[in-house]
Amino acid sequence: QVQVVESGGGLVQAGGSLRLSCAASGRTFSGYCMAWFRQTPGKDREFVAAISWNSESTYYRESVRGRFTISRDGAKNTMYLQMNSLKPEDTAVYYCAASPDDRRTGQPMAVMKAYRYWGKGSQVTVSS
Repeated sequence: QVQVVESGGGLVQAGGSLRLSCAASGRTFSGYCMAWFRQTPGKDREFVAAISWNSESTYYRESVRGRFTISRDGAKNTMYLQMNSLKPEDTAVYYCAASPDDRRTGQPMAVMKAYRYWGKGSQVTVSS
């Protein structure tokens, strides 16, 4: 059974930076498509960023492109989301998601229903 756990959230002022981590246990992330989603109260969960199984393809929602960077470290079985120039509208609970044996690349990685494993979320709050 794969478990994914997010960490690194917190409170930051607008313009600041945070780095989220997603650690896996139970089996290696090798071959997995990985992504970050976020959700605010009363709204649907939305896609933020994804990285392909071999790290060669990344995809971002338009509002975070150029500010956020997704990456993964196979040796540590961990995925990251570096968030710079944070804005109050980035405030949300951020979720890590993993999809095994998944060779998607590009925009198709944003499809939420394809992800089998989910973390419990990490709160990110950006103050103005």
